[in-house]
This record gives sequence, structure tokens and C-alpha cells, in this order.
Amino acid sequence: MRLNLVSFMFLFYTSLMNQNFTIQHKMYHNRNVLVIAELGTAHQADPIKARELIDAAVEAGADCIKFQIVYADEILHPNTGAVALPSGNIRLYDRFKDLEVECVFFANMKEYVESKGRLFLCTPFGIRSARELRDLEPQVLKIASPELNYDALLREIASYQLPVFLSTGVSKLGDIEEALYILKPPHNPVCLLHCVTSYPAPVEEYNLKVLQSLARVFGVPVGISDHSLDPELIPGLGTALGAAAIEKHFCLSRKDSGLDDPIALPPADFARMVQSVRLASAEEAQTTIERFSQERGASLVQSILGDGVKRLAPSEAAHYQRTNRSLHALRDIQIGERITADMVGTLRTEKVLRPGLPPRWSSKIIGCTVQSFIPAGEGIRFEDILSGLP
Repeated sequence: MRLNLVSFMFLFYTSLMNQNFTIQHKMYHNRNVLVIAELGTAHQADPIKARELIDAAVEAGADCIKFQIVYADEILHPNTGAVALPSGNIRLYDRFKDLEVECVFFANMKEYVESKGRLFLCTPFGIRSARELRDLEPQVLKIASPELNYDALLREIASYQLPVFLSTGVSKLGDIEEALYILKPPHNPVCLLHCVTSYPAPVEEYNLKVLQSLARVFGVPVGISDHSLDPELIPGLGTALGAAAIEKHFCLSRKDSGLDDPIALPPADFARMVQSVRLASAEEAQTTIERFSQERGASLVQSILGDGVKRLAPSEAAHYQRTNRSLHALRDIQIGERITADMVGTLRTEKVLRPGLPPRWSSKIIGCTVQSFIPAGEGIRFEDILSGLP
């Protein structure tokens, strides 16, 4: 295998903790960037297509191939609304149901990825998928941005004592702090992936100096999960500002029917991205910034670099509390009923439902008497149970 991620993460921690890591005085320059091809669900549950994607990603220069273990019930409620696809509108829940596959699929993909000398990476979205992934004995795993506040999932994953990539899209600084408190780096190595949760994400909103801020505040390695359409700008400039890893969605064609294919990079563009990352890795940081300024315009580059203050990007601000997890009623809950654990799910709100209380309230609302009718799928709010709180 080209990279041993466990060694990579611990070595990066050593550089942070023991080698006078002074971002405030000069930009850190990482020469061993891990390039992650996020296949997500582009395979459409077809093992033949999955292998084609792996082969193409390896040929394009990916160090790491990433999948997602999808169970619709772990992610959202059937009433969450519809998504527009080329074939027409379909319930988002049903779209996720179509992407469910047996765990043996991922075991086979892990074996195939590793036979290519690449790192296998996968994202679980709930306790069931996390435990199935653990049983595959991965070297590292990934937590997506919407699950950053899913405390029960974070505690489960922390118990595995594996390195973790944690995406930080549609989150605030306090949200990241709470997640890291549960994951407990450096005991469990964590690499934060700066992200703008918008599809596609405008390059001008990336505020890449946040990489320096996050590394300085939390003392962990940082990287980027990039949802922009440009193959070079964010990965190249992010490398200059100290990204240890660059993740980008990968597809065979943007005309394919995968959920993320319209914003993914086909092989030729992914290869351009890899070239941009490797070039930036070989240059001094300021050289990379000046080169992009000459090629793309200084004003654009400065807007991409931003001010380094962690905040919600304009394109993702409306998704806050809707894309993140909150507590939702799994069935109609009538006035006067006492809430039991089987009535509540920790889900993404997404399209048409209202958000509920944060996941950390899940144990506190058990036993509360419902004061107002809560329709199936809707978020459970303080006003629904307020007088029943202990």
C-alpha cells in the first residue's frame, strides 16, 4: 500500500505537537497530501461499475478510494420530501433505499481497492453501518458533515480507536469543538476536512485560511472536502495552505445517474486535480498563490483565501439545522403520550420537515409527556414536550 494512513496521521500529529508548528508566522507546507476519490454511491449498487470507478480513480492518481454505507432509515424519514432527478421527482428516502447493498459488497470493494495498492475509506451514517464497517477492519473511516453533531455515532466510532476524517461543512466552531470532545484526539487521531455543504459549492466561499485557523485552534491535521466544480483552484490553493488530504467526488461521467455525479469530477478532470495538488506540494506556498493569481486573477484568489474566520458559508447557511441531525418523530405522537426510545430517530431534516432538538437531547426527552401533536417525521421541539421535562 502506498500510504499507511495510521502512520500518516500520527506523524502529522507529531509535527503539530513537537516541531514548533507556527502557522501564525508562516504557512505550513505539506508535501505528502492524501488524494481521496469519493465514489459515494456513484456505483449504483453495481459491483461491475464499482470496479470500473476504482480502476479509473486509480488511473487518475487517487491514493484513497471512498465509499458510503447507506441505509435510508439511518439517514432520514420517508416524509422528508422529494429530490429532482433527470427521470423526475422521487422521494429522497426512496432514492437512498435504492442505494442499499449487502455488506459483502463493501468487503469485496475493500479487497479490490487494496489489491490496487490504495487505501479503502468509507462513511457510515448510523450505528448499524458503523458496526458493519468496523467488522471490515478498515485502517481509517470518515464522518460526513451532517453527522458531525450526531453524538451517539461519534461515541460509537470513538470506541473503535481508529483514525477519523471529520468533515466540517454546515457547522460552527462550537459544533466542531463538541465533536472533537467526544472523539478525543490525539488518543483517536482526527483530521478535520474543511467543507462547504453546497452542491456545487462556489469557490469564492471557501475561505481557505480557515485551514490555518482550525489547525491552530484544535491542534489537529486539516484537509478539504471539496464540492466545487473547478478541478484545480480549491485543491491547489488548499495544498498551499497546509491541507493534509484533499477529497473530491469522482464519477465516470457527469451525465450518470448517481446522486452526486453532477458535481463530481470525471477521470480527466480528476487527473488535473491530482496534478494541481502535486505541483502545489512541490512549490513554496507563496509561489502557488502567486501562480494562481496570475492564471485566474488576484481578486478571485484573495476571495477564495478569505479571512480565516470559521463561519457558515452563504450558500450553506440555510441548510444549518436541516442538513445536520436532529430528533424526529418516527410515527405520529399524540397529545398525552409519553415519549419512548422507539418513537424517536436522530435524522437529517432535509426538504420539507421542521428540525427538532439537537441529538444530545435524545436521552433527556424519554419519558416526557407530549403537549402538542407531533406528526410522523417532524422534529420534536421544546414546545412539544416542555412541561414534561424532568
